[in-house]
Amino acid sequence: MRAADADWREHARRLADTIAAEGVLRDPAWRAALEAVPRHVFVPRFYTQRRPGGEPLETTAESEGWLGAVYRNEPLVTALAATSSGSRIPVSSSTKPGLMIRMLEALDLAYGHRVLEIGTGTGYNAALLAHRLGDRGVFSVDIGAELVADARKRLAGLGLAPTLVAAHGAEGLPGHAPFDRIIATCSVPAIPAAWAEQLTEGGLVLADVKRDPHAGNLAVLRRYADRLEGRFLPKWAGFMAIRDADTAPEHHHTVTVEIEAGSRSTTALDPSPWNATVQWLLTHPRLPGDLTFGYRNGGRWAFFTVCDGSWCAVRTEADQDGIREVRQSGRTAIWDEFTRAHQRWEDDGRPGWDRLGLTVLADGTHRVWLDRPDGDARWELP
Repeated sequence: MRAADADWREHARRLADTIAAEGVLRDPAWRAALEAVPRHVFVPRFYTQRRPGGEPLETTAESEGWLGAVYRNEPLVTALAATSSGSRIPVSSSTKPGLMIRMLEALDLAYGHRVLEIGTGTGYNAALLAHRLGDRGVFSVDIGAELVADARKRLAGLGLAPTLVAAHGAEGLPGHAPFDRIIATCSVPAIPAAWAEQLTEGGLVLADVKRDPHAGNLAVLRRYADRLEGRFLPKWAGFMAIRDADTAPEHHHTVTVEIEAGSRSTTALDPSPWNATVQWLLTHPRLPGDLTFGYRNGGRWAFFTVCDGSWCAVRTEADQDGIREVRQSGRTAIWDEFTRAHQRWEDDGRPGWDRLGLTVLADGTHRVWLDRPDGDARWELP
């Protein structure tokens, strides 16, 4: 890599200013870390998707504009892996710095805390933590052995030596427990029991709890004697799903259908799941599981499936009256279930993520609740 431009510190200061302007960077200690830790060291290359299905474009330290791009408040895909079909998909990224700071501030960290990070990735987040807490307080795990090795070298080059381990993140790090805080930079369908077991009572876990890529959000949960409990963060965010192996994740759940063959109905609702993340989470207790989403027929249909083979398709374009066509087939009427959950959401006053919380019991039960954990509005996730 060529020598970094001498003005990287000015780039880092401008990045901190940008994040502060969003009302996120309130703690001076995190601003000091953001300005002292060179993000470009951890992002020697990144990839951008030029068009759907196209070959990703690689930008390296030799590319024009690389340094400025690295210090923008944007997420950057940093590692790809090939699937069995030969396509290359992202398996690691450098999180949007503003989101990283928002999560770190939500952890309410103090010097002396021991923190476990699930998802080492580039090592940049571990570097920020080590700057704040010192090497002895930071532990990080990732399924990607090469990712961990590269992160360790980058950290060492800056004089930092937190504990890094290549292992499955769902298992935590039992040999180094207990921890005062656990932060996951990958999404999980449920909070692993190992995390609760390795967290001190009164400690916090911050994780992206998602049953599928759009139904869920970041939650900050406190460890009590018999449960984890807390609230979702107000703003929605998403991370790559936790991997079970050091390979590209394979997606085998596919359904071949003739959309016109489904039963017909209409809807006034927007089919984009990204515009209804709360409502889709509330739909999950009524679905058999493994909800997937994609577009069909050149983007003209939003397409959903579940594990029992049921599917639904909704026109992405509405007519002049705001009405869209719907096609459904199978044992589970997916769109009908979503419509019922959406109506419940309307009846409850259209709650945002700030009104929703999560309780995780010792037996693994995950219970979403509205306003109060002991209130009447509670849903158990399957």
